Amino acid sequence: MSWDDSRRSSTEAAHWFLSTVDRVGDRWTAPGLGEWDVRALVGHTSRSFLTVESYLARPAATVEVGSPADYYAATRAIASSPDVAARGRDAGAALGATPAAALHEIAARVLTLVGTCDGTELLTTIAGGMRLADYLPTRTFELVVHGLDLARALGEPLDVPALPAAEALSLVAGLAVTSGQAGALLLAATGRTTGFSVL
Repeated sequence: MSWDDSRRSSTEAAHWFLSTVDRVGDRWTAPGLGEWDVRALVGHTSRSFLTVESYLARPAATVEVGSPADYYAATRAIASSPDVAARGRDAGAALGATPAAALHEIAARVLTLVGTCDGTELLTTIAGGMRLADYLPTRTFELVVHGLDLARALGEPLDVPALPAAEALSLVAGLAVTSGQAGALLLAATGRTTGFSVL
C-alpha cells in the first residue's frame, strides 16, 4: 500500500473508531473487553494515536523492525504482559470527565501531525527503530480490531470501512502465514471450524 493510501486508511479507521466512541453515551463503565470496561478499552485504543506522537518525538538512528508483521512478532511477549491492562485503565482515566471529547482532540492532533509526514521518518517504538510507513499500519490495525471490540460491546454494527478493513485483513493473513497458522485461519474463515464463513 502506498503511503498516501496507508495514511487514508489510518484516517478512515480513526474516524470510524471516533464515531463508535460517540455512541458510548453513559456506558463508560459497561463491560468492554476482558477485564477492561468501555473507558479502559477506549483508553487503550487512544494509545494508537498517542504512540505515533510520542515515538515521532524520539527519532531512531536505524531501522530495526522492517514491517508491520515484524513489529507484531517482536511485541508478542509484551502484548501478553499484565502491564498492558494497567496501561489501558490508566489511559482511560487520563481521558478525564469528557472522554469522547478528549479522544477527538487527541485524534485531530495526531492526524494533523501524520499529515505533515512522508512516511520515511524513523521513530523509536517499543520494538526498536521503524519507518513511520511501517508503523502506521499497526496503528490502523489496532483501531480496526479494538473498534470492533467496542462496537460489539455496545451492540453496534461491525461496519469497518473497506480500506482499513482490507489493510487489517492483509496484516492478519501475513501474520498467519509467518506464524504457521495459515491453515487454521483458512479453515476458520471458510466455516470448517466455526459457524461463520466468508464463502
